[in-house]
Amino acid sequence: MARLDQLPEPMRSRIAALECPTFETQPWMEGPPLSGRRVAIVSTAGLHRRGDRPFTPMSGEYRVIPGDIGVNDLVMSHISTNFDRTGFQQDWNVVFPLDRLHELADRSIIGSAADFHYSFMGATDPG
Repeated sequence: MARLDQLPEPMRSRIAALECPTFETQPWMEGPPLSGRRVAIVSTAGLHRRGDRPFTPMSGEYRVIPGDIGVNDLVMSHISTNFDRTGFQQDWNVVFPLDRLHELADRSIIGSAADFHYSFMGATDPG
């Protein structure tokens, strides 16, 4: 990912001027302890299964990724020139920590890993 001070103008000024939202710190509701929860990954890295259609610019769509997907069956079609793919190419857990999630489930830190995970295209105006 590019650092703000490394971006060219006018992109740097535009991003620096974006309003940063604030959120309440209280959860909407209390849930079970972490060891009793099923956890899914939601990514904005433009990930999809090999063979699925790639994301297109400004796509508001999502892709479903099965929890048993293999590392060689996951593709990144994120289109932003400012998105560094190096980490994903070296270790998919950098952007899609499925191995870590399964390890947490195996150690009973979480209840289980979900059967399906979800990926969106980042750098898309939610407008």
